[in-house]
Amino acid sequence: MLIDGRASVQFGGDRVLWLRVTSVCDKPTYDGWVWLTGYSINPASGKALARREVFVQIAGLQVQPGKTDNAPPRNVAPVTRRRGV
Repeated sequence: MLIDGRASVQFGGDRVLWLRVTSVCDKPTYDGWVWLTGYSINPASGKALARREVFVQIAGLQVQPGKTDNAPPRNVAPVTRRRGV
């Protein structure tokens, strides 16, 4: 997930954060805000750098699709072949 100034002023400018979200806190907060827990990610390598908890506006979050070059799309059933056909 890309977290920048649209989600919280603390991530504005060059303080953009790439976060691999591991949990979303279900405790009540201000309307439209949420606590996220996850790992900050090096965007070049995709490796986790540090565990983080951030308080952000839901409307400002930008979900980025994961890179799954080898995995088939989830909505497609695997092809099974019958012998002798």
